[in-house]
Amino acid sequence: MNVAAQCRALFTGRGAAARIAGSALLVATVATQHPNPVFNRLQLRDHFSVLPNWKFFAPNPATHDYHYLFRTLDVDGETSRWQSIELIADRRMHQAFWFATRRGEKAVFDVCSEILQRMDKGFEVIKVTASYRLLVNFIRREIAERSDDLGRIKGFQISMVRASGHDPDEEPEILFVSPYVGMDGADERRLVPVA
Repeated sequence: MNVAAQCRALFTGRGAAARIAGSALLVATVATQHPNPVFNRLQLRDHFSVLPNWKFFAPNPATHDYHYLFRTLDVDGETSRWQSIELIADRRMHQAFWFATRRGEKAVFDVCSEILQRMDKGFEVIKVTASYRLLVNFIRREIAERSDDLGRIKGFQISMVRASGHDPDEEPEILFVSPYVGMDGADERRLVPVA
């Protein structure tokens, strides 16, 4: 039997419909895994989610870490030095298998991402986002836990910095610096969006 006859036999005869459907499903599944958006057309037509999505990793994996810094303003008008909040811990071997505490680091990334996505719209838009309000309240709590004399702190300022992580040759990049925020939180109560 020659090759042409074998190929013809695959697509004719008993069970040919199942082999054709299986082949089409295999080709469509492989095509939808491709990162090129042209192949997304298949998934748009897949109303019953028959085609699996096995894109386990982000198309653009994170290559930097985000860090938060803050400085305080006291009642005398003196500004403290920038202080870092270390939320990203060094990795351990067991975390390759179980890393439940990664959620906190993921939250840092998500909050930064939402704020950075709205940077071009200005601070008036940023300050009403849930991410910014969450960040402000987190920093306020962090200051309260670290401070010896909380009554003297009038406000604080937040900075978001992107660093390469383990590459000491790359300088950190300042992405965002907030205006001073009141320690009492009175200025945020007016920021809750209506509607």
